Amino acid sequence: MARTHAPLQSRLEPGAATSLTHDRFVVDSLPIAVVTVDPDLRISGFNPWAEHLTGYAKDEVIGRPCGEVLQGERCHAQCPLRTVLDQEHRVLRLETTIRNRQGQRIPVRMNTAGLFDASGALIGGVEAFQDLSELKRAERERDNLTSMFAHDLKSSVVIIGGFARRLLAGAGDISAETARRPLEVIKKEADKLESLMNEFLEFSRLQAGQFVLNPSAISLETELAEVVEAYRLQAAQAEVEVVVPVRAELPVIQADAGRLRRVFVNLLDNALKYARPRTTVTIALDDLGPELAVRFEDQGPGIEHDELPYLFDPFHRGAGTELRQGFGLGLPTVKTIVEAHGGRVHVESAPGKGSVFTVVLPKAGQGVAPRQEPAPRAGIPGR
Repeated sequence: MARTHAPLQSRLEPGAATSLTHDRFVVDSLPIAVVTVDPDLRISGFNPWAEHLTGYAKDEVIGRPCGEVLQGERCHAQCPLRTVLDQEHRVLRLETTIRNRQGQRIPVRMNTAGLFDASGALIGGVEAFQDLSELKRAERERDNLTSMFAHDLKSSVVIIGGFARRLLAGAGDISAETARRPLEVIKKEADKLESLMNEFLEFSRLQAGQFVLNPSAISLETELAEVVEAYRLQAAQAEVEVVVPVRAELPVIQADAGRLRRVFVNLLDNALKYARPRTTVTIALDDLGPELAVRFEDQGPGIEHDELPYLFDPFHRGAGTELRQGFGLGLPTVKTIVEAHGGRVHVESAPGKGSVFTVVLPKAGQGVAPRQEPAPRAGIPGR
């Protein structure tokens, strides 16, 4: 079938303009990203949910090549739009990823189809896609939780059961001194299980928003100084120097001191855990105008690029962490507390180059607000 490039308007029947206005309103109101392209794969339509998902405004992308904007993993090989425009398939459904304006990969479920006019002539294509980030995050959390129960919990239960059976087998003949070592192991593993359960329950309460911040005027410099002092011995044992560069006095902020201290403890503990001996962990504070930033920079082994998107997933433990203590709840807890303050946390890292975790906090406390995704607003026909 030959392609037709004549303007769509010239093929509209009387009264079709009103119908198009209504159809545009419907598309703009859909809670799903919709992108249309012409036969040359240049963007001709971009609804509000597409703007929300990608971070691009409609006016920025109209006329640009679709692959240049979406940067999908299949844009250059087996392009879904090219497939339907070449009419190998009239409709194509698949899961893939796109990249937003900030360079973040977003998993999406995509439906791609050709657009044809009343006479059957090809006039372009359409992609409708849904963000699967939350679904994929839930799947990873489920898998991580399953792995944790299968490994960490089972390991402790097996050890406790083994030593308990050994004691029972020798009941009556075993001396108190002989029983001491097995009992110490049982107690250690039981404490480990209790710690895991307590950490899990506390994290669940944080995730559910079942906590209230108690903001007050605090000095980040003072809070950090106390945390660093508490970790002096651990740092010395790890042969790591903790440095807090001196700078001009920073303003006092409104925040929950106890919750923020937990954030700083988790990040410093994490930095010391992975820092190499005879290296430095630097904690720097920066005034960003309406916000303050706290950076924890280590000289550890760094993090693989593929691991970065999942660091704040509950129970996620990356490669090389098997021999280190922890249940994978420290960083998710940090993220939850910081976001409850109206702030954000992010990480920069590369293998062999260490890691930098940055916490950005507003100077005025934001309180705890329900976390919800803002819905784009559709235009109104005729305006």
